[in-house]
Amino acid sequence: MGIAAAIGLFVASFLLGSVPFGLIISKVFYHTDIREHGSGNIGTTNAIRTMGKVGGYSVFVLDFGKGLLSGVLALLACWFLVPGGGLAPGMHPTYDEMLALALTGCTLGHIFSPWLGFKGGKGIAVAVGCLFMTFGPLGAILELLLFAVIVLTTRYVSAGSIAAAVACPFFGMWFFWGDWPAVALCAVTAIVVIWAHHGNIQRLMSGTERRVGDKKKDAAGSKSE
Repeated sequence: MGIAAAIGLFVASFLLGSVPFGLIISKVFYHTDIREHGSGNIGTTNAIRTMGKVGGYSVFVLDFGKGLLSGVLALLACWFLVPGGGLAPGMHPTYDEMLALALTGCTLGHIFSPWLGFKGGKGIAVAVGCLFMTFGPLGAILELLLFAVIVLTTRYVSAGSIAAAVACPFFGMWFFWGDWPAVALCAVTAIVVIWAHHGNIQRLMSGTERRVGDKKKDAAGSKSE
């Protein structure tokens, strides 16, 4: 039952994460396709640039919300499906592993949405929502503070996103010390998020990445989220 619950949680979290709210909002309320504007990304940053603050922040809230909901699903799976409330020894996944599994599933679903040909956003808003459940409010707020400090000092949203992803496995070791499968899931999630920012990394290295506050350039601009 425990392994079946873990598989079911991953699938449910993946499908939840795959819902492309950026595209849905752009089509329903703005009668356009966000993928045809700016960086072409469905995430928060491009949504703000394409649809303005109301549309962009709506995308953030919804993406954040699906991450948070995936953590709630993990809690429900532990309480109702996994023997011992997710704390049973042996072949049953632990409480921490179920939370980390939800983080991985929802973030990967957002980045590799099957509804968009296995393309999607960069996973930051979704991951932060997940982390409020995975690491708790303290860990999530520390991740957000790291993101904010890097963005404020460099004016690169992508740099803050990458820094937060790099920090994720280290926070995982702190909160999940000794539960190495849970730590490994955090590391896998971080690696995929960093990979999703490979274009941003190349532009950061070449000095062509777009900064916060820069005037609009061209469609090849930043793809940070």
